[in-house]
Amino acid sequence: MIDPIASRLKESMPKAYAAAGATAGPITGKGHAVAPEHDKLAQAAIAPIASGMTVGLGTGRSSSRAMRALALRVQQEHLDIKCVSTSMATDQLARELGLPTIPFADVQKVDYLFDGCDEVDNDLRVMKGQHGAITRQRLVAQVADHVAYLASEEKLVDQLGSKALLAVVIIPFGIASIRERLRALGLSGIVRRNMDGEVVITDGGGVVLDMHITGKNVEQLATDLDHVTGVVDHGLFLTEADEILLETSTAEVRKLA
Repeated sequence: MIDPIASRLKESMPKAYAAAGATAGPITGKGHAVAPEHDKLAQAAIAPIASGMTVGLGTGRSSSRAMRALALRVQQEHLDIKCVSTSMATDQLARELGLPTIPFADVQKVDYLFDGCDEVDNDLRVMKGQHGAITRQRLVAQVADHVAYLASEEKLVDQLGSKALLAVVIIPFGIASIRERLRALGLSGIVRRNMDGEVVITDGGGVVLDMHITGKNVEQLATDLDHVTGVVDHGLFLTEADEILLETSTAEVRKLA
């Protein structure tokens, strides 16, 4: 059986995906402009950062807000920090903001990471993947001493997958056979495309499948996906979070830990 997506991928491979909203300006989760020094979510995210730290910079709109607030602190307080980026888009923004970055390839341990998420439950389990940088985000999270995920309050759910789709990154070389193996697990996903209709390619060269997982046991699902050859990574971050910073409808911050 021929997978039509696989044949189209052979014709042209689009350029690497630039995370949507990753370089956006200082906008709150409610869409209102706010200066970094008055952005309560951003300020809460960067509060633990001190001189001497290696800081992981997340990807997406919430992380961008925290990066802008951090850049202001570095400028005003002369913080001596080093930063590692979780995506190419984040690295670009960090350089624009004047944040001192170093290659993650040279880093064994990160002191603190802030990052965004698509959904979170009360057990601090997180679902990520909207910005196509899952593998880099997980690599940094797993060597971080402390990980804080940022989200708007409406992303707090009773069960992961209630609202958001699960992102599964696969190797394009085996897309047809990998999708068939995923179907055998009861997973049927659509290939992610950008606004121009091009297949989205992650920073690491993978293709993203977006899948409904409503009602599924996420612990078992994560284990199953980890054992599918050709699946590079997925958006279930079940053990990485140390705390969640939730932005309420009144722009206050509520912490889950």
